[in-house]
Amino acid sequence: MANDHKMTEQPADDLALQVMGYHQATKHHFYRYARALGYMDWANQPNPFRRYEGAPFVRLPLVAFDAEPVSPAYEALYQVSRASVVPIQPVTLTTLSRFLEYALALSAWKQVGDTRWALRTNPSSGNLHPTEGYLVLDQLCGIGERPGVYHYAPKEHGLERRAEWPSELFAGLMQAFPSQAFLFGLTSIHWRESWKYGERAFRYCQHDVGHAIGSVRIAAATLGWKMTLLDEVSDDEIVALLGIGREGDYGPAEREHPDCLAVIWPRRTEDVGSVPLSIESDAIQRIDQVTWYGTANRLSREKPDPWEIIDVVAAASWKPRTGPRTAKLHMDTSASFDHSTRRHDERHENPLLAGRVIRQRRSALAFDGKTSISADRFFLMLARVMPGCEQPLQHRPMPWDAIPWNATIHLALFVHRIDGLPQGLYVLVRDPAKLADLREAMHSHFSWTRPPGCPDDVPLYGLQEGDAGQLATQVSCHQDIAGAGAFSLGMIAEFDSTIRRSGPWFYRRLFWETGVIGQVLYLEAEAAGVRATGIGCFFDDPVHQVFGFQDTKFQSLYHFTVGGPVDDPRLTTLPAYGT
Repeated sequence: MANDHKMTEQPADDLALQVMGYHQATKHHFYRYARALGYMDWANQPNPFRRYEGAPFVRLPLVAFDAEPVSPAYEALYQVSRASVVPIQPVTLTTLSRFLEYALALSAWKQVGDTRWALRTNPSSGNLHPTEGYLVLDQLCGIGERPGVYHYAPKEHGLERRAEWPSELFAGLMQAFPSQAFLFGLTSIHWRESWKYGERAFRYCQHDVGHAIGSVRIAAATLGWKMTLLDEVSDDEIVALLGIGREGDYGPAEREHPDCLAVIWPRRTEDVGSVPLSIESDAIQRIDQVTWYGTANRLSREKPDPWEIIDVVAAASWKPRTGPRTAKLHMDTSASFDHSTRRHDERHENPLLAGRVIRQRRSALAFDGKTSISADRFFLMLARVMPGCEQPLQHRPMPWDAIPWNATIHLALFVHRIDGLPQGLYVLVRDPAKLADLREAMHSHFSWTRPPGCPDDVPLYGLQEGDAGQLATQVSCHQDIAGAGAFSLGMIAEFDSTIRRSGPWFYRRLFWETGVIGQVLYLEAEAAGVRATGIGCFFDDPVHQVFGFQDTKFQSLYHFTVGGPVDDPRLTTLPAYGT
């Protein structure tokens, strides 16, 4: 079953040690890589598309790029008082289609010879896409006459009805949420990643969840919709709500692991009150009243090779239902954190549309080693990943207003080609309250100087000047792309203390936060006319040694790089849907 790995009754300290043990065991080192199969078993490559045979299917209308609802300007998504900048759309068949187009849909097909593969709006490690999306919707014209649970099928851009809910039961589930709210769930199929990456795959699945969280939040923002993760919900509740633990519906098919649940709703200025970060438990206890449809397809020809360590960490990081970690999300929209383009309004006479930036996002395959970006543009990119920890959740900048915890990730940067900035090592302190902790943990000889022209709200510090291109390449598994761009970085987590304080289940959320950062930087690179890519392969402890981290208080979880792309002329790009 999908919840075979659910948390057993073990002390939290024991589970935390299992999580930390997994992390140590799956590190890459100069002398050896984390365990994987060692070759590509192409005959058993998993299907990248999950479908449910026998489930009623609704094909969503493909909305022309210039049709209603028209995409807002990309910059408008970050402006103050977004509700007055981005028109607020109702939840309809058309707006739901547009939302999914921007969140999880195909963005293009690529082809070389007879080989063809799909790209999606949400990034994925190795383009393997372990993440599945589900919606829990009220009855909606064109989709269903009763509330239901739907699985999103990106290849066909449609919804498969997995369950039909009695109206009164659905009303009880949603009673604490705003009008027209719906739930959005994400799950992972670990096998899709472990097929290629072996034991390290659990890490990659988690930052792919983060990519999807960022993609979904930004897609919602284009419609004037609000979103927040329901972070008190347990994994058991997600399993029950989405039906992914139903043995008869999966049989020999590869199982899905519960990740997260969010609430999404049209944001209105009259909304004043609070939104809980949990769901009504009574509705879950009455789940036997729900009618289910469909059986999952098998993704690989042969049974997946087991990676027992992934099962162990999945069980150890299984999330129980938790009480409030932060105050409830207040819906008062009378004020909003100013994360506008006040320094860059002059950049575009004809502003880029958000939809165009989202659809054209690609992961760079190589960089030219020449392209630079301006210091102002670099500072803006960094400003966009600042979560506004000093602000109440509802006033934090998009997409960080969807993440109900304070920042746990900081950026250790290798700056190569930023006009006006010296080459070298830098750090962005995403929660300024952690500055002293980072300084104490890093090399004592670092200078900690503020770069000239850096805005006050971007806590960037220069550590050491010098050409860091070769160093960045070496610690990123000798990949040239880390040293040939304008800059690259490692995402540094507050590791031990966060897991011990919050619980072993928070290990996954550390990676989610890195994925959201990655999605923001992907789109920022596209908007700047360059390109980006995530780097999952890096030598963990050598990265720590470069910056002076000597224990596991801080750990690098994900690398990233931005620069001028070199396109492969052998590749042909085809439309995502139709001709």
